Amino acid sequence: MINVSGLTKSYGKNRGINNISMTIPEGEIVGFLGPNGAGKTTTMNIITGYLTPDSGTVEVAGIDMIKEPQSAKLKIGYLPEQPPLYHSMTVKEYIDFVYELKGVKKYMKTHSKQEHISEVCEIIGLTDVYNRVIGHLSKGYKQRVGFAQALIGDPEVLVLDEPTVGLDPRQIVEIRNVIKDMGKKRTIILSTHILPEVSAICERVLVISNGVIVADDKPEALADSLAGASTLEDIFLRLTEEA
Repeated sequence: MINVSGLTKSYGKNRGINNISMTIPEGEIVGFLGPNGAGKTTTMNIITGYLTPDSGTVEVAGIDMIKEPQSAKLKIGYLPEQPPLYHSMTVKEYIDFVYELKGVKKYMKTHSKQEHISEVCEIIGLTDVYNRVIGHLSKGYKQRVGFAQALIGDPEVLVLDEPTVGLDPRQIVEIRNVIKDMGKKRTIILSTHILPEVSAICERVLVISNGVIVADDKPEALADSLAGASTLEDIFLRLTEEA
């Protein structure tokens, strides 16, 4: 479903990521784990077509993101760390706006606009706040609205950047459950710097440190190999030393 090969990106004299490669098959939920500044967001921005790499390739469902960006982007729903919301709009107004902005009507033939939006709001749990102003919603509900915009167009792939950051414990559990439900029908890449997050949600974890992937394994296997590491910093230090 997603093939990434040799991605490199620099910002001036600073190397953001270096020779990142990964293959993610259809239907897998993959955790992209790394400390702040490790290169997670840069990698995800390249995968989603928001950034162009200095070198390397990205294919989504066999479509080259650099050569055919419009076609490739139709396959992806993206939730950045700060959801792109308009707080003065109601949920209904915003989701309608996203639908039109993405041009969904041009390629979705199986559902009407209202059927599709209603289905997305049902999946994400927004039906009860559909007519409320986004700026008046809790942070948890605002995050759900961000998820809804990512799902508009029924993409095959979801890319989620720090989807639970800033949420309270109850909201974190709710959003994790939403992600697991969405993963039943989609391929998901989820970035985080929280180790329990990938253990709770993901089938596989990729660990990035200093712009390089230093581990690729199942969460339980990774946890076993890092037994005795007491902090997140210990984990990345050990992985970097072993790489």
